[in-house]
Amino acid sequence: MKILFLGDIVGRPARDYLKDLLPDLRKSLSLDAIIANAENVAGGSGITPDTARELFNCGIDVITSGDHIFKKSEVKEVLEKMDVLRPLNYGPLAAGKGWLVKEISAGGKIAVINLQGRVFMQPIDCPFKAVRDILEDVRLETKIIVVDVHAEATSEKLALGFFLSGKVSAVFGTHTHIPTADERIIDDFTAYITDAGMTGSFDSILGREKHKIIEKYITNMPVHFDLAGRDVRAQGVIVEIEETTGRALSIKRVEYRQDDK
Repeated sequence: MKILFLGDIVGRPARDYLKDLLPDLRKSLSLDAIIANAENVAGGSGITPDTARELFNCGIDVITSGDHIFKKSEVKEVLEKMDVLRPLNYGPLAAGKGWLVKEISAGGKIAVINLQGRVFMQPIDCPFKAVRDILEDVRLETKIIVVDVHAEATSEKLALGFFLSGKVSAVFGTHTHIPTADERIIDDFTAYITDAGMTGSFDSILGREKHKIIEKYITNMPVHFDLAGRDVRAQGVIVEIEETTGRALSIKRVEYRQDDK
């Protein structure tokens, strides 16, 4: 099974590019599933029903998120009615779900789990304990399990990668919007990368107009962060997984540029 995972999708420029990119890419690469982190898809922070539908319509199967998931008031509808995840370790009282199992058109099932780190981030439940408590139930549904770890600290992401090695097919880090060059297969089983990167404008600072961010750093005054729209790219990884065992066979970093079309 071949799966594309896209790093954090930032705003309308990214959405517009994915509408052009993904249908052809899915066909040309024979992708079985596309998973994407989209906690910043609506105006650069949060997600709404309309923006989620745009992503599903262009071919994304499951959407993951992170610490910005509750930025929009409409998110409850998204989490309850769509294949959109919030971090599992927000706890059982939070709206939505932290994992799901998806039947894909090519046949078979994939499980997707969303975790959030705690180092340099808001205090929430332990991601290690949260995922440990559900793994047995998830593995009863399918052996193909993909985990999005939305976290700031590289050490915490890597620790979760080793913690889940041999138990899940892939652990992909998100949140920093900067891709790392450490893709690997841990213990000949679990595909891993510390950060899958970003889908959005690269003539920017994390998808926002760079001059506004610089102004904020220099003045320490509140500034409205506008979305940038130049040099749009989509970054992520493609992983191939053995369906009968859930073992990752390969992982490859990818980057697609709007200017290349």
